[in-house]
Amino acid sequence: MLDEQRERLRTVLAQQRHPLLFVTLSGSHLYGFASPDSDYDLRGAHILPLREVIGLREGAETHEQHSNDDGTEVDLVTYDVRKCFTLLLGKNGNVLEAIYSPLVIYTTPEHEELKALAMRCVTRYYAYHYLGFARNRLKQVSHQQPLSIKSALHTYRVILTGLHLMRTGELEANLRHLNAVFRLSSVADLLARKQAGGDKAQLEEGAVAPYEAEWRRLLGDLEQSVESSALPVKPDAQAQADLNDLLIRLRLQTV
Repeated sequence: MLDEQRERLRTVLAQQRHPLLFVTLSGSHLYGFASPDSDYDLRGAHILPLREVIGLREGAETHEQHSNDDGTEVDLVTYDVRKCFTLLLGKNGNVLEAIYSPLVIYTTPEHEELKALAMRCVTRYYAYHYLGFARNRLKQVSHQQPLSIKSALHTYRVILTGLHLMRTGELEANLRHLNAVFRLSSVADLLARKQAGGDKAQLEEGAVAPYEAEWRRLLGDLEQSVESSALPVKPDAQAQADLNDLLIRLRLQTV
C-alpha cells in the first residue's frame, strides 16, 4: 500500500468511539487480486471499557461502518476484544486472517502480543471454517450466471488457504503467493483476467464447469487433510491462559 492510501484509511478510524487494538486491510487487497475499483475492507478489534461489560447495559460487541469518500467505498468491521479472542479459539479463519494481515492500518504493542499467541491457538479443525466457506461458495456458483472472475478467485483463495494451513501450519491469504506453491494454470489465468478487467469482469457463459470440477477436487483434498494434518487437535493451554491475561490487561487499561 502507498502511505497516502494508508493515511486516508486511518481517517476513518478517527471516528471510532472506543480504543482500537488493531485494524488491518482484508478482502481483495489481502487476497492479492485487488483492482483500482475494489472496495477497502477494514477488519480489527476494539476495546469496550470495563463499565460497558460488567453492567446491565453492555456495549456493542460488533461495530460496523460503511462510508464512501469520493467514490472510494470503505467497509469497517471491528469486534470487541473478548469476541475477537473467542472467535479465534472457535476456529474463525476471518479473525485469524485479520490478526495476521500484513496490510496494517493501525496497531499496538498488544496486537504484537496477540500475533505471538494466535497461531498457537490454531488446530486442524480450522479446516472446517474453510470447508464451510467453500461449500457455501459452490452452492452460490450454481445461481450466479454469468459468474464473476472475482467470485471464482475468492473460491480458489478460500480452499487453497485452508489446504495450505493444514499442510504447513502456516497462514497465507494471498492467492498469488498460494499459487506459487500450488501452480494452478487456471488461477494464473483468472488473476491476469481480473487485473485486466477489474471487479466487473465475468466468465463466459458455460465456462464455469472446469473450474467447478477443480474446486471439488481441491475441496476433497481439504477434507482429507483434517486427519493427516500435523496441527494439534486442541489450542495450546498456555496460549489460552495468556490470551485471558491479555484480555484482562486490555480491559483494565480503560478504567
